[in-house]
Amino acid sequence: QVQPVESGGGLVQSGGSLRLSCAASGSIFRFNVMGWYRQAPGKQRELVATISSGGITTNYADSVKGRFTVSRDNAKNTMYLQMNSLKPEDTGVYYCNTGRGTGYSWGQGTQVTVSS
Repeated sequence: QVQPVESGGGLVQSGGSLRLSCAASGSIFRFNVMGWYRQAPGKQRELVATISSGGITTNYADSVKGRFTVSRDNAKNTMYLQMNSLKPEDTGVYYCNTGRGTGYSWGQGTQVTVSS
């Protein structure tokens, strides 16, 4: 099955910033709400941000609201997650998928590690 490709993760100090990218196939990507998910060590995967198909409406988990910004470029079939003021609790593997998590097979994700 088709998998998105996430990139942009890394090791950053608390208070730092990262920008993640998600490249996904066109037909599913363009017509669906897309979401960023993360899975912290020992925890279940959680949804942190969503964006509507046209990029107008966004929603965020309370834990990231005001610090993360999701955007998309439908011409490039790419979604982004700008993460500012990072905290150690933001550490985890970040994945992208449709808003319900069922549009694609889960990819490898990209590791984000925030040191205190």
